[in-house]
Amino acid sequence: MTQATNERQPESEAREGAAISAAPAARPRPSGDNLRSSALARLWYAVLWSPCWAISLIYFRYRYWGRGNVQPTGPVLLVSNHQSHLDPVLVGIACPRQLKYLARQGLFFWPFSLWIRSLGAVPIDRKRGSIGGIKTTLRLLSQDQAVVVFPEGSRTPDGRLHPLLPGFCLLARRSGATVVPVSIDGAYAAMPRGSYFPKPATIRAVFGPAIRVEEFEGWSDSQLIEVVTRRIAAGLEQLKRQ
Repeated sequence: MTQATNERQPESEAREGAAISAAPAARPRPSGDNLRSSALARLWYAVLWSPCWAISLIYFRYRYWGRGNVQPTGPVLLVSNHQSHLDPVLVGIACPRQLKYLARQGLFFWPFSLWIRSLGAVPIDRKRGSIGGIKTTLRLLSQDQAVVVFPEGSRTPDGRLHPLLPGFCLLARRSGATVVPVSIDGAYAAMPRGSYFPKPATIRAVFGPAIRVEEFEGWSDSQLIEVVTRRIAAGLEQLKRQ
C-alpha cells in the first residue's frame, strides 16, 4: 500500500501544494471525554494488533529494534523503505505509538474497512492525485499523530533500496514533525511484487536515529534525502548482521 504522498507531483499539483499553509494547526487541549475516548481507542488498537504480532512472530520470526528512537508524543513522520504489502503492518507492530498510514480507497469495504481503520489505515482517493495525500498526511501530523510513508514511490522490484522521492521533505517541513528513518529487511523475500500470499521468511526492522526539525530546518531537500537514505541503508546493513 504505497502512499500517494510519495509520488512525483505534476507542476500544477506542486503549485497547489505550495498554497498549503506552512503553520501547523492549533492543537486544542483535550477534554475529559476526549481523553477517555482516546484511551479506549488505544486499547482497541492494542487488541487488534495482538494477533498480527503473534502471527508475525511465528510465521516470519519477526524481530525489531530501536523503538526508543520514536518520541512518545508530538508529530512523527516515519520514513521507511518499501519491500512489500506487509510493510505498513510490520512497522505498525514494531512502533511504540499508534500508527497512521494511507491506503487506497478501494480497500475500504465492509467489513474489511472496520478492521483496517482500527489498525490506523486512512483512505486516500488516488484520483485526486498526490495533493490529496499531502493534505491528509499534514492533517494527521497536525493532530500529533505518528504517520509512516514510503518515499521510494512503489515497492522495490528487486529487494534493494531505491532513490527516495522528495515528498516527505515537504511533509516534515510543513508539519514540524520529527523524522524517523525505518529499515525493513526480509519482507521482499516473504512477499515480493506479484505475490498474492506471503511465504515464511525471516523479517527484521529497525528504527534509526531521529532527525528533529531543529536539525533539518537549515538543510536543503537533497541534504535531508541524503541523510535519511544513509540511515535507512545503515539500518539495512545492521539487520543483515543480526
